[in-house]
Amino acid sequence: MKFSGVKELSKDKRGLFLVVIFTACAFVGFSSQSMAQTKPIIYQLLPRLFGNKQSQNIPYGTIQQNGSGKFADINNKALDGIKELGVSHVWYTGVIAHASLTDYSAFGIPTADADVVKGRAGSPYAISDYYDVDPDLAVDVKDRMLEFEALIARTHQKGMKVIIDFVPNHVARSYYSLAKPAGIKDFGAEDDLGKSFSPVNDYYYIPGKDLVVPVRNELANALRPLEDQNFKEIPAKATGNNVFSAIPSKDDWYETVKLNYGLDYANGEQQYFNPRPGVWLKMRDILSYWAVKGVDGFRCDMAEMVPVEFWEWVIPELKMKHPGLIFIGEAYNPAVYQTYLTKGHFDYLYDKVGLYDGLKKLIRNEEGANVQEISKVWQVQTAGFGNRMLSFLENHDEERIASAGFAGDPTLAIPAMVVSATLSAGPVMLYFGQEVGEPGKGIEGFGKEDNRTTIFDYWGVPEHQKWMNNGAFDGALLDSKQQNLRAFYKDLMHIATSSRAITKGDILEIPLGESRMYAFLRYTDGQRLLIVANFDASKVLERNLEIPVSILKNLGIKEGKDLLSKLKVENTSQSLYLKVLPQTAQIIEF
Repeated sequence: MKFSGVKELSKDKRGLFLVVIFTACAFVGFSSQSMAQTKPIIYQLLPRLFGNKQSQNIPYGTIQQNGSGKFADINNKALDGIKELGVSHVWYTGVIAHASLTDYSAFGIPTADADVVKGRAGSPYAISDYYDVDPDLAVDVKDRMLEFEALIARTHQKGMKVIIDFVPNHVARSYYSLAKPAGIKDFGAEDDLGKSFSPVNDYYYIPGKDLVVPVRNELANALRPLEDQNFKEIPAKATGNNVFSAIPSKDDWYETVKLNYGLDYANGEQQYFNPRPGVWLKMRDILSYWAVKGVDGFRCDMAEMVPVEFWEWVIPELKMKHPGLIFIGEAYNPAVYQTYLTKGHFDYLYDKVGLYDGLKKLIRNEEGANVQEISKVWQVQTAGFGNRMLSFLENHDEERIASAGFAGDPTLAIPAMVVSATLSAGPVMLYFGQEVGEPGKGIEGFGKEDNRTTIFDYWGVPEHQKWMNNGAFDGALLDSKQQNLRAFYKDLMHIATSSRAITKGDILEIPLGESRMYAFLRYTDGQRLLIVANFDASKVLERNLEIPVSILKNLGIKEGKDLLSKLKVENTSQSLYLKVLPQTAQIIEF
């Protein structure tokens, strides 16, 4: 097969171009194979932070001062290190171009106004061009899309799939696509600005009112040179978090504007879905654009803020042409979970309001924390569809486990992580740095001392950088506690994905009569696992535990072994002797 134009590229760019072509040729074969791993393990990372080697970390620093990771930094060694954690999917967060204060005008990319940008790097969820990637992440800005396509190729070559964000509910106030394909029209290009709502408008307006940008007093001294309150928007548009006012507050998503999916919010959310709104068609085209590039799935931001009827239409539309795609919905209302999974066709939804919230209370040893919250999740809240709920203990929105505001010590989350990984056959998500105890410490800029790793600023991530070891990705700078923690995650993910009892088995809760100790069986005809988690801060769980006769099936117990510690567990023909230390867990195969 002959490709014109290769000779005209430099040697480095020819290599990059050929890697991308290899992906295009190999991708069909790759995606047609069914994954041997039936329990997805998703690893979330921000390329801007993941590969950044600079460590001076000046609050509100520029990209020149604090640096930025690149697509190219996520090289084969980095991907090998991710893969050894049992990862099947890598969620590359912040790939799509978003509003930023870094000047790329030399490349035709406008610089956003600081009045409506959070942090110097900007929020990855204030999309400025759906058909482009973040120039911060490219070694050569002109080749930024080629560099991302090469990362897709590398990820696939390592046997992992690629997930990116799809942000359907809102876009940046400065949205304008330079990279859109021919024939594609920008959001709002044909809107009637005199109407607050119209079925054919892409945005919601406050006619006759100018936008009044909120002042962030706590950052005024640092930002005053850039934030001059001179941003003009006439008429004002509704914010991404449904504030239909020209005067949003500093706590609103004022940097974004709400997209119109055919709901008239001023009149009881009256629906105008026929004919299909223009936003529906534009979003389908955007999803298709990225799927053709080899993206395997989408984490859909604030999915429940978009009408389920859109998902009901668009997900089957995409899967007809790309049957291997997966859609993960960020949703926080348990009352709509089943609707978005069935009618909306999502593959998976976040299990935050339920499992995450309950486990966090237990990790923090909060007053009133009780393992019955775990029971309530799988027996009531997600009964019948628990295998389609994505579990996690960290992501970009949540506090770091190792932070002072959460647990302080990342090993205190071991019981919760064991439960999170084994309670169902659904996906488990890890956030980069979680496996080495990154505490998310520091006043980064827009990201304050909030126990999180900033998504708004240029920043080095210190404990993760120890594993990165200046690009060697060998963990040589980690201390022994961090090495042991990473080994735990590696072992746990291997158990969770290779044990048929977890990926295919039934579940039976074993009452312990303790408010901070939890036990359950995962079992098939060929494998039986007892998972025991002791969340208590001081009490040892020590007892003989009788295994139900229905599980033993007259076979008895020949040998018990904790798969995590590899130590033998004493047993009789019908019972296992448990000794589970405070804030630890065991996975006993018997």
